[in-house]
Amino acid sequence: MSTHAQRERLLLADLLETAGPDAPTLCEGWTARDLAAHVVVRERRADAAAGVLFKPLASRLERVQAEFAAKPYEELVQLVRSGPPKVSPFALKQIDEAANTVEFYVHTEDVRRAQPDWTPRSVDPVFADALWTRLEAMARVVGRRSPVGLVLRRPDGRVAVARKGAPVVTVTGEPAELILFAFGRQKAAKVELEGDEMAIAKLRSAKLGI
Repeated sequence: MSTHAQRERLLLADLLETAGPDAPTLCEGWTARDLAAHVVVRERRADAAAGVLFKPLASRLERVQAEFAAKPYEELVQLVRSGPPKVSPFALKQIDEAANTVEFYVHTEDVRRAQPDWTPRSVDPVFADALWTRLEAMARVVGRRSPVGLVLRRPDGRVAVARKGAPVVTVTGEPAELILFAFGRQKAAKVELEGDEMAIAKLRSAKLGI
């Protein structure tokens, strides 16, 4: 039975393949090739991937990621598609689902929405609820760098407080769009913002996310 993470993995691989190695992404400075290399290193080279969180390892991460990016693009995309080796924690279904559902959704949209002719995708209610559950759990983490109070709200009124404080900006949208906003893709997310104009401007340019 396919999980959300598995489905998003295949969608991401398909988009990377279609877009081509030099296609832009929403990740500043990264092409599709760079993004693919990031995904592969994260799953296959834990010794280097830790550089995302630990600055002393950042240079190692950069070096290893460049090595993977230098591989033939078709091979790189196939590594994304096939997933991690059996020895990787990500090979466990529960960990894959917990760690990669949001990761792969966001990166899929990084590729999709950077293209000039992109069109919105339909997100089914079950997947929307899965994204919302994860957003609720990590709201304080992704919102910790918000310069203002931040409330994330679904159209049905359910909310997740990402950062306490004043002034407060309330961001309203479907869970998939709120995920993108909270992970630093504010300009690409289809949401509505309510609050003080200066606070909104600060929030739009803030570096949100992990």
